[in-house]
Amino acid sequence: MINIIKGQILDANEPWQLGFQDAGSPVMEEIIMLHDKILFILTIIIGVVLWLIIRIVLSKWGAPSPHTYYWNKLDGSLIEIIWTIIPALILIIIAFPSLRLLYIMDETTIKPGITIKVVGHQWYWSYEYSDFPLEESPTFDSYMIPTTDLTLGDLRLLEVDNRLIVPVDTNVRVLITAADVIHSWTVPSLAVKMDAVPGRINETGLLIKRPGVFYGQCSEICGANHSFMPIVVEAVSLSKYTDWIVSFLEEARD
Repeated sequence: MINIIKGQILDANEPWQLGFQDAGSPVMEEIIMLHDKILFILTIIIGVVLWLIIRIVLSKWGAPSPHTYYWNKLDGSLIEIIWTIIPALILIIIAFPSLRLLYIMDETTIKPGITIKVVGHQWYWSYEYSDFPLEESPTFDSYMIPTTDLTLGDLRLLEVDNRLIVPVDTNVRVLITAADVIHSWTVPSLAVKMDAVPGRINETGLLIKRPGVFYGQCSEICGANHSFMPIVVEAVSLSKYTDWIVSFLEEARD
């Protein structure tokens, strides 16, 4: 759910949370939609099966039901055909949108507006904006803010000193690797979960539809401080993004 803290939209996990975080990208919207459709079908199946079980139990306790005789005549061949064909049809109905979503998630950005390189370390993240000349490329490390340094409204174990800033409505290509062991760059609200493997570059893409602050964490057990390397992606308007880039480069030159 979305919490309003310091006047900003924060997409992070909540205590006792059972559902998904609010979608911040089209892919996450598709995931939530597929989940809701499958959950609706599952509810109907559970209801029908529970009703059948209750009818069978009641017919065993009382007088034989004519329905029991009807479904079991001819050695139960009719009911066998029915409960084989119907589940097969249900699986086919579920399979097509599931495969469609898998292909959507597997697509990478062909013509990205921005390319960002993410490097996992024990235990922090490094970010590099790769669209600039090497000597001017904005590069910075992102460490978790200790609990003792948090201010009112900050989220414990989730806040970082340097956020990854990206513009909304822009195709962002993310290249992910690691410097030591396997990590996993994961932001649930953006439907991103990609392993960071040493010596290998994995590619994924982002298209964020609304401004906000999206929280994630390393999702691969990478050592003693695995739970202390959070991820914070801040989506801003294109004008604010360009202003941030300009100020970052000016500070780097100074």
